[in-house]
Amino acid sequence: MLPEIGPVKTFGVMFALAFVACGLMAWRRFKELGKPTDWAYEVVFAALIGGLVGARAYYLIQHPSELGFSGIFGGSGLVFYGGAVGGAAGVLIWAWWRGMLNGYLLDMGGIGLAIGYSIGRIGCQLSGDGDYGTASSLPWAMAYPDGTVPTTQEVHPTPVYETLAMGLVAWLLWRWRDRFQPGTVFALYLIFAGIERFLVEFIRRNSDAALGLTAAQFESIAFFLLGGIILAIIGRRHGGVMRGDTRPGAAQTAS
Repeated sequence: MLPEIGPVKTFGVMFALAFVACGLMAWRRFKELGKPTDWAYEVVFAALIGGLVGARAYYLIQHPSELGFSGIFGGSGLVFYGGAVGGAAGVLIWAWWRGMLNGYLLDMGGIGLAIGYSIGRIGCQLSGDGDYGTASSLPWAMAYPDGTVPTTQEVHPTPVYETLAMGLVAWLLWRWRDRFQPGTVFALYLIFAGIERFLVEFIRRNSDAALGLTAAQFESIAFFLLGGIILAIIGRRHGGVMRGDTRPGAAQTAS
């Protein structure tokens, strides 16, 4: 656990690294699709602005007492689901402007979200920001006495679990980028992300919202269902979700 390196907050470092990694992925994918590689910088910037606005807005909706000038422009309080929605909105606006509003871009977004979430959770682990889990006696359980939200009790290091899980998802989605019809990889991201967050919530410290489930679990169910609906639509439209030509870069006819 290392919340700060001198004056630099490690969460901010990992946040920046997440966008750098997503930018490199986008650069590679735009090149494969025969599109200008400098679009990678544009789309990452659009996702960054939209994600920051969305994450902060979602946090303030959950904590209305912090509404006000200082609350809106404060440095804390970023929520993943709000960031995902805001980032998606920013990217969709960019895609409409560039004429790239298609399934290939959605797939890139799914891979990018998985990469960003995985790296971002490293920042949560280093900073000990309260995203850890419930008490645990497992050999790898740990305390966060110096975290930004400290605890001396040994707990599940859930940020580590999520980094490993979503890192695997990101790797799989990247490997599958040319195997499925456009939009399928994004749908699979929604399904995998929904399952991952739904399960990890059982060992996190979030309060139940209803029916014994947390708010994040209801949001995870929505992710899962939306992914399933998208898969069904793609399968019906194309007679299946698999592509005929699965060679790397075979999707260069994207428009």
